[in-house]
Amino acid sequence: MDFGLSEAQQTWQDAAVRFAREQLQDDLLGRDERREFWHEGWKRCGTFGLQGLPVPVEHGGQGQNLSVTIAAMEGIGYGCPDNALVFAINASIWTNTIPILLHGSDAQKRTYLPGLCDGSLIGANGASEVESGSDIFSMQTRAERRGDRWVLNGRKMWVTSGPVADVFVCYATTDPSKGVLGVSAFLIPRDTPGFRVVREIPKMGLRTAPMGELALEDCELPAENLLGREGRGAEVFQCSMEWERGAILAGALGTMRRQLENCVEHARKRKQFGQSIGKFQSVANRIVDMKVRLETCRPLVYKIGWLKDQGRDATLEAALAKLHVSECFVQNSLSAVQIFGASGFVNEFGVERDLRDSVGSMIYSGTNDIQRNIIAQQLKL
Repeated sequence: MDFGLSEAQQTWQDAAVRFAREQLQDDLLGRDERREFWHEGWKRCGTFGLQGLPVPVEHGGQGQNLSVTIAAMEGIGYGCPDNALVFAINASIWTNTIPILLHGSDAQKRTYLPGLCDGSLIGANGASEVESGSDIFSMQTRAERRGDRWVLNGRKMWVTSGPVADVFVCYATTDPSKGVLGVSAFLIPRDTPGFRVVREIPKMGLRTAPMGELALEDCELPAENLLGREGRGAEVFQCSMEWERGAILAGALGTMRRQLENCVEHARKRKQFGQSIGKFQSVANRIVDMKVRLETCRPLVYKIGWLKDQGRDATLEAALAKLHVSECFVQNSLSAVQIFGASGFVNEFGVERDLRDSVGSMIYSGTNDIQRNIIAQQLKL
C-alpha cells in the first residue's frame, strides 16, 4: 500500500504551508488575549481558496475532493499557529457550506456558496440548545408554517462564529409529535427580522473563534429558506456531522506535527546537567509517545477522505477519528508543555495556547462520550 500523498494532495498541502507561514502569523498573542476574531485572516484564506476546496468550480469553489481538502487542512494547521481560525473555517465548511451544497436548492447554492467559498461570507450552525446538547433532537426551538412563511422561536447555544457569521444553518422542530422526523433545517441570514445574537460566550481556548448564543423571536423566513425537505433536518444534520467529525481535526494533525518538531528541536538545544535534555529518558519517552500518537492519528483521518471520495459511508470511521485524534491532541499538547517546562507554561511562546485549544476538540462535533456511543452502535452492541 502507498501511504504517501497524491500529487494533488502534496501540491495543496505544500501551498497551504507556504501560505500559512507567509500570511497567517499576525499578532496571534494579542488577538488571543483580546479574544478577537481576525476578519482579514478569514478573507486571506478565502482568496487562497481554503473555504472552497471541496466545492465544485461552478459554485465558486476549487473542485477538490475530501482527500485533497484534508491534506490542505493539515498543511494549514502545520503552518498557522492560530488553531481557532483553522477550527472556525472548518466549522463553517462542514456544518454550513456542505449542507447547502448537498441539500440546498439551486437558488440557495447560487445565493450563498460563492461568498462562503471566497471568504466574503462566514457560515455558522445553530443546533445545540441549553437542554439539548448531546441529545440534539430534543430541541425546543419551534418552526410554524404560516402561509408562505416559516416563523421560528427558540434559542441556540454554543454557536461557533455566531457573533460574526453572516448566514446560519439552524434546526427547529416543525412537528413535535414526529420526534426526529419532525425536525427541519433552515437557512437564516444574519439580518433576518426576529433573529439576533444575544451574547458572546467567553471560553477556555479557541479564543479567536467567537462563540455565541442566538435568539429566534418570531423570526420570519420565506418558505424557500427551508434547507432540504420538511422533516428531513436530521438527515441534513447527520450529514454535516459525518463530514465535520471526519475532517475538522485534519488541522490538528498539522498542529501535532509542528508540536513534535518544536519539542525535538527544544530537547536537542536545551542543556541541563551538562547535556541536552533529550538525552534524559523521561523527556525522550514523551517525545516518542508524541510521535506514536501522531502516526496513529493520520491514517484514521485520511481514511475518511478515501471513503467519502468513493461515495461510501464513514459514520464509524468519523467517530473513531474524532475520538482518537482529539484525545491524542490533548495528550501531545500536555506533553509539549511538560517538555518546555516554564517556557511551556507562560503565554509568550504559544505552547500553553495549544493545550487550551486542544481541550475543545474532545467536546465540539459531539463529545467523546457520544463518539463512543456511536462506535458501540455501529458495532451492534
